[in-house]
Amino acid sequence: MRDDRPDTESYVSPPRSLARLQLHAGFTFDDAAQVVPYYARLGVSHLYASPILRARLGSTHGYDVVDCNEVSSEIGGEEGLRRLVGALREHGMGLVVDIVPNHMGTGPENAWWMDVLRHGRDSRYAGHFDIDWQSPDPLLRGRLLLPVLGAGYEQTLRESHLHLVRRHGEWMLRLYDDYLPLSPASVRDLTDDAPAQHDPGNDEGRARLHALIEKQHYRLAFWKLASDMVNYRRFFDINDLVGLRIERTAVFEDTHRTIFRLYAEGLIDGVRCDHVDGLADPRRYCRQLRHRFERLRSQRPKDAPHDAAYIVVEKILAEEESLRSDWRVDGTTGYEFMDQVSAVLHDEEGEAPLSGLWRSLTGDGADFATQAVRARRQILVDSFESELERTARALFASARASVVTRDVSLAAIRRVLVELLVHFPVYRTYVGGAGRDAVDEAVFARAVEGAQRTVRGEDADLLYLVATWLGGEAPRSLPPGPVRRARERAIAVFQQATSPVAAKAVEDTAGYRYGRLLSRNEVGVDAAHLALAVEAFHRFAVERVETFPHTLLTTATHDHKRGEDLRARLAVLSEVAARWVPTVERWRMRHEAFRRRAEGRMAPSAADELMLYQMLVGAWPFDLEVSDEDGLEAFATRIATWQRKALREAKRWTRWTSPNEPYEDACEDFLRAMLSGEAAAELRAFASYIAVPGVANALAQVVLRLTMPGVPDHYQGTDYWDFSLVDPDNRRPVDFEARSRSMARNGSPLDALAGWHDGVVKQAVIHRLLCLRKTHPALFAQGGYRPVEAQGPGAGHALAFLREHRGRMLFVAVGRHLASWLAGADTPEVPVECWEGTTLALPERAWRGVLVEGQLEGGVVPAAAVFGGLPVAVWEAGR
Repeated sequence: MRDDRPDTESYVSPPRSLARLQLHAGFTFDDAAQVVPYYARLGVSHLYASPILRARLGSTHGYDVVDCNEVSSEIGGEEGLRRLVGALREHGMGLVVDIVPNHMGTGPENAWWMDVLRHGRDSRYAGHFDIDWQSPDPLLRGRLLLPVLGAGYEQTLRESHLHLVRRHGEWMLRLYDDYLPLSPASVRDLTDDAPAQHDPGNDEGRARLHALIEKQHYRLAFWKLASDMVNYRRFFDINDLVGLRIERTAVFEDTHRTIFRLYAEGLIDGVRCDHVDGLADPRRYCRQLRHRFERLRSQRPKDAPHDAAYIVVEKILAEEESLRSDWRVDGTTGYEFMDQVSAVLHDEEGEAPLSGLWRSLTGDGADFATQAVRARRQILVDSFESELERTARALFASARASVVTRDVSLAAIRRVLVELLVHFPVYRTYVGGAGRDAVDEAVFARAVEGAQRTVRGEDADLLYLVATWLGGEAPRSLPPGPVRRARERAIAVFQQATSPVAAKAVEDTAGYRYGRLLSRNEVGVDAAHLALAVEAFHRFAVERVETFPHTLLTTATHDHKRGEDLRARLAVLSEVAARWVPTVERWRMRHEAFRRRAEGRMAPSAADELMLYQMLVGAWPFDLEVSDEDGLEAFATRIATWQRKALREAKRWTRWTSPNEPYEDACEDFLRAMLSGEAAAELRAFASYIAVPGVANALAQVVLRLTMPGVPDHYQGTDYWDFSLVDPDNRRPVDFEARSRSMARNGSPLDALAGWHDGVVKQAVIHRLLCLRKTHPALFAQGGYRPVEAQGPGAGHALAFLREHRGRMLFVAVGRHLASWLAGADTPEVPVECWEGTTLALPERAWRGVLVEGQLEGGVVPAAAVFGGLPVAVWEAGR
């Protein structure tokens, strides 16, 4: 007899599902509270908010925090937070918030930063920021470089952009429209006529003003000098985000005081830790965070959940890399799942023709790995010269600290370091006082192996020596003293340097250069791998059950390069490569007249043109007709914004630091020409051809995210189709009213399939599966995972598995590689005859449909009966 009772066993419950919201002045706590009823009805258990502490005025993302002890007033302040939490508690929901332990925003709004500018190394907060006060540059020793000038210092001074002013009773330096503090000693003897005496409009005044500026604890510099000279650790290469020394107890306490109080008061239930790889010691930080949350649990009010705080870290895992089990976190933010679920929907048969097309059109035979190495080498010079120098000097200090290695030169260390960074296979290692463990040893072996191929012959021995200094020999094994301290410092600096280099080189450079298939160019994805075998996908799921069963599962984030359903549509190109390749070759010839010469080269380049074609067919709206001039203009504007960003990120013909606007403009002209006449009609026709199998992929993707081991993360707006582009396009306002209306109809997925263009079918699938998770939380949180293999001619088109917990079962099957059945079709409904002869074996139970109405008896069941016309299937069986 079927048992429909909810799972009520007592266990520490993780969130069932998260819904990510981007908070800013245009979408506040009160706005979020208004959509709580919608998300509650959808089945979400926790909202998942972008950073809530005070960020810069006007921040649209919240990652530029300037005050760690205040909830942002722009999004409603603490009172707004309490109203939101009140609404959540009324619906039995919780709140997870994003925190930023790695960095803060600089500038006048950051009181700690301003205090450091005013008092230098004597500031109470001088040790809060990761500043190198021992620069070899005599003009920077004991001073902080401020790369904030729009031109050279002398020009800025001569053009009177710098002024001595009295503001709020304090002498300050006005730079453009901002104000910088002056050291107390430097202004002690100033009188009321000081501004006139320091007037930059005349030679004498300018000399006095310069002399006053030279007495400050900072040195003003042209912003473009930052990559060469900056002496504070930045978030990647962003000058106005300064690294924190969170490994210091005082900094940890000062930056987390409010977060801990909010948790103790029951206002938040967990955290997402941003960019954990930027920290000096991520393991120590995560364990410290868990320890503090555990101590605070007993203080939480009775009406707040008393389960363990949910903690996930933003961490990109390379191939064969796993999250460390001793960090005491629940998992990552899910980039690795986004990679796996995308890859398993791609067809490996498309790899050869797509690679051939890329090589033949671009003339570049380099694979993605080679592109990544080239990008790393360029990034080190273009963006991280100062970080490279800082790391080299840390290693040089280690060498000089020992008489055995005192003759090693800084230049040689720098050369070796470049090759190690260029070939480093992961974002970072986690070496501590005990030296490298087996995992990190394997990483370094791969890095050294790669560096061996490119390092100068005379530096080969030093390569192995540097690898030894970086944890091959445990610092703890050395006697206390300068050698040990220098070695520990070198390891810490090196490990904090590898992750930003990797991120900027792989995600933001190579990912915009290598365009074989853009659905595989995503955050946390190795674009070298086009597809993933079903067997490997199952293996990853089993490992997740055994290691991090509560890790986040995501397919869309605030950082994604392309929306989840855009990627799902582009994946179809791997199945229809035989049609895509000649189509692109024909377009290249037909559109030759649209290209023009700009700055000595044809625009767009072949690579840029091929990537543009993919974005146009991948993002083409379902309802956009070529006769819709306004719609085409809106679409062109969105694509043009993406295109300009993509061109600059690729750093080939243009870049952010020195835009080549003639080339960019010519590329945009080409784009707009493509969206007119016959060219637009052909684009729309091809987009329509792959649209339906793309929808099938999209539904498969969402079903897998909501049923596999882990906690599904639902990014704002993706309950309808998500064809968003890179930010800011993926942060556009969401029409929650439309979503609430369609939710109120409470139709079945099969009913919604007829009008699939509007995205309601996706919402219906999400709703039913989230409600199932709510009814049977233990099944999803603790259930096992067992692959199921289809049999018959269509077996390769089905991916299936079982979840089971204490006798309750869930059977899931999704269609994959359905283009041969659905390309050019009018609906994602899979014809019954396509599954003819294909079967799936279900355990002998009475099964009830979750997405379709009806029942099945266990045993060998025809696949057509399992799917019931949908490209996805979910069935449940009671105890």
